[in-house]
Amino acid sequence: MTKQVFRFKIVLDDILPQIWRVIEVESNITFYQFHLIIQGAIGWTNSHLHEFSEGNFRIGDTSEEVCEFGDPPQWEERDKKISDYFSKDKTKISYTYDFGDNWEHTIILEGIEPIHKGIEYPRCIDGARACPPEDCGSTPGYCQLLEILADPKHEEYKEMKEWAGDYNPEHFDKEEATEGMRNPLDLTEML
Repeated sequence: MTKQVFRFKIVLDDILPQIWRVIEVESNITFYQFHLIIQGAIGWTNSHLHEFSEGNFRIGDTSEEVCEFGDPPQWEERDKKISDYFSKDKTKISYTYDFGDNWEHTIILEGIEPIHKGIEYPRCIDGARACPPEDCGSTPGYCQLLEILADPKHEEYKEMKEWAGDYNPEHFDKEEATEGMRNPLDLTEML
């Protein structure tokens, strides 16, 4: 199969205004590489378990250590390329990160194009807002954090400000996201 470029929109579910990214990746990467790229694009730290799914079909880590938490996925993410799943007919999948906080993402294949010479992949081409800080307690905890940070008179403001540091929920920079997508590892070593 000829390498192509897949353009995806990734939306963090259940948060308004939306946190999202549009990214482009080569079609021959594995789901594990895709996971690492998503981590960099969104701004997560790859500190928790994750899984791709559509209905009852699951793609992820099938190691014994991970499967202690339940049935193994049908596909091992290091063995399957994203082109094994995505096509013009299969354009959507869910991605869960951190089984404790259960950050649910909807990933939509928006386009399939030839590789353009002179463009380096993966890359982020658009997006909005910063991802929530790790371990903030899922959507309810994130909403509470935003409420506290917006009110310097709140009794927990000082503690949450110290914990969250210079977190700005409105921050998004596509160059930073692209750099994050490329930093996790040398993707060519994994092919």
